[in-house]
Amino acid sequence: MKLQWIDIFSYLVYLAFFGFGVIAGLHNALSYTALCLSLVCAVLWFVARWQLGDAFSVTAQARHLVTQGLYSKIRHPIYVFGTLAFLFVVLALQGWPALIIWAIVIMVQVARLRREEQVLAGMFGEEYIAYRSRTWF
Repeated sequence: MKLQWIDIFSYLVYLAFFGFGVIAGLHNALSYTALCLSLVCAVLWFVARWQLGDAFSVTAQARHLVTQGLYSKIRHPIYVFGTLAFLFVVLALQGWPALIIWAIVIMVQVARLRREEQVLAGMFGEEYIAYRSRTWF
């Protein structure tokens, strides 16, 4: 669970950049709306991490299949809400460099997600296929 704090720290760094933007005069309705949406996504992201519990790992592993809570509706809520939380901070910052970094993170996340899907399907077989049919993303 220590690695969960790395995500939280990196998100807080993004928020700090937003704070610097406000100090530099970047404060408009888009910035504040995006920040609020980011905070909502961050809460859901952290809830998803908590619900995953000891099934969480940095590398793709199949300890057990989590199908409760947010995972009952979304197969990958950590990816969904974490990515959205960062995207909304990028929108709040309104800067191209942050958007480029976000796009690179998306490519890395998609590769991780595909590998994770392969591992879970290999380990849990029909149970995972049934789970996939009941959930979004």
